[in-house]
Amino acid sequence: MSQLNNPNSAPSHPFFAQALLDWYPRHRRDLPWRHTHDPYAIWLSEIILQQTRVQQGLPYYEKFLAAYPTVQDLAAAPEQEVLRLWQGLGYYSRARNLRHTAQQVVNEYGGQFPGSYAELLKLRGIGPYTAAAIASFAYNERVGVLDGNVYRVLSRVFGITTDIAAPSTRKEFQQLADQLISVEEPGEYNQAIMEFGAIQCTPVNPDCLFCPVREQCFAFQHGMVRQLPVKTKAKASRTRYFQYLVLRHGETVYLRKRTGKDIWHSLYDFHLTETPTADLPAVNLLGEAERLGGRVATNRVAEPAAMMKHALSHQKVEARFHELWLEAPLSASALKESGLEPFTATQIEELPKPVIITNYLSKQGIL
Repeated sequence: MSQLNNPNSAPSHPFFAQALLDWYPRHRRDLPWRHTHDPYAIWLSEIILQQTRVQQGLPYYEKFLAAYPTVQDLAAAPEQEVLRLWQGLGYYSRARNLRHTAQQVVNEYGGQFPGSYAELLKLRGIGPYTAAAIASFAYNERVGVLDGNVYRVLSRVFGITTDIAAPSTRKEFQQLADQLISVEEPGEYNQAIMEFGAIQCTPVNPDCLFCPVREQCFAFQHGMVRQLPVKTKAKASRTRYFQYLVLRHGETVYLRKRTGKDIWHSLYDFHLTETPTADLPAVNLLGEAERLGGRVATNRVAEPAAMMKHALSHQKVEARFHELWLEAPLSASALKESGLEPFTATQIEELPKPVIITNYLSKQGIL
């Protein structure tokens, strides 16, 4: 590890843990998962807050706890229901893992979450950070959490120039995190360092003027706050062009459940053609509708294709929605071959859908 001021062990930095423990009670946000030692509620909050801001995640946390007060309730819930409740949070594999892990806890652990960091790591979807959070918050186990906030705080305070995006970096940062953690209050300390990174030692414009460790902070003392932590930039995201064929007949709209390993697995959208560019000739649309077994009504003129964009973590989706009205419903054989299903607006409301689909349906007045 490249440490500019070469920290060795926790005894070398007695100021650090105590400073954060003194700071935390005066500045922490009042969040519901901080008022419980229930590992289920803590786990739920941690999974929801992965890749999600607290302000956005809080309503979802409350909805999930209301719908599934116990891990047994979540384990028994249908996948489609869980995905629908998750709708809008993105990274839907988290929702599928959430349900699977709940079933694992019920079936393999008698409905009780494992009581140690090592055992928690055996659960699906629980990595080192989440296991450390649950173990320390619920069971007061002394294991340091390591998320983006903690990386930033440790890098700045102790002058660490190792690239935090490199996989090899975690082990070295984890060692330092475990050295620094409070012996008496490990759970409180972990909450404190994460909160400190979230609201005090922020990525941009940290509040150095009122920082309790600025006199010992390497980045502050050496004018390197903007340079630390060191993190290589992610590759530029690619753009994908989706051409959605929105087939309608009367009060019915045809959607299909996404399968395979692509984005939005198990969510519902329309018949999709992905193209290398943004354009799709109108003649292709009619041909595609006929291939699906549909007879397009010529007495209803479709509106110009609606276009919407949606940014994901490593890609961008530019979708165009081509609405076509049918003279008659699609036949049973056509539905079976295409994977499409007929839904009313009420039924669509209950389906788990990507945000871009929900936004389109709302804009068109279908929902």
